[in-house]
Amino acid sequence: MQYFTSDTHFYHKDLLGMNDFAPRPFPDVETMNQTIIDHWNARVTDHDTVYHLGDVALYFTHPAQLSNQQVCAILCQLHGKIVFIKGNHDSRAFFKYLAAHDPQLNGQPKFEFHDVGVLIKYDHRQYYMTHYPMMMGIVKQIINLHGHIHHYAVNIKENLNVGVDTPETAYLDHPVPFGAPFSLAEIEQMVQGKADDFAKRQ
Repeated sequence: MQYFTSDTHFYHKDLLGMNDFAPRPFPDVETMNQTIIDHWNARVTDHDTVYHLGDVALYFTHPAQLSNQQVCAILCQLHGKIVFIKGNHDSRAFFKYLAAHDPQLNGQPKFEFHDVGVLIKYDHRQYYMTHYPMMMGIVKQIINLHGHIHHYAVNIKENLNVGVDTPETAYLDHPVPFGAPFSLAEIEQMVQGKADDFAKRQ
């Protein structure tokens, strides 16, 4: 199966607490990190692929290799193949470190990296995955899955925020635990829910 997420921001202590930008009511980053790991692994298996649309972590140490090691240790605990799309907080040096320390999965690399975006097709629809929301103009059957804006939504029906803080889970008929990547079925439900919402406004 394919899953989608963004903006995990592992170790980002400044996001902790209740706020309008990225509400994360955890007492510390260790609890936040473990919550994401647990909820991710509860639904993803090692036969699945997760598209991570950027901003994996925000953790700076001197030397930088120490933070790279600790974030890599978390990513190695996560089930599935992970396809990374570079976010504004993801450095090429960090991606190079992950590539050099890839734990392998089912005899293949566990990690895959893209600088800008990835396009996949599903059921006569195209999903263009980027970190930043894309203003694509008038399109048919193309949806931009993105992150970056945390607890906000783009006021365009063809854009869907799939980050862990997204408010667009309101279009789902069930709750999704914090940090659990969204399934394709959930993405489809959110896309349809947003389209229906916009149709009501006409």
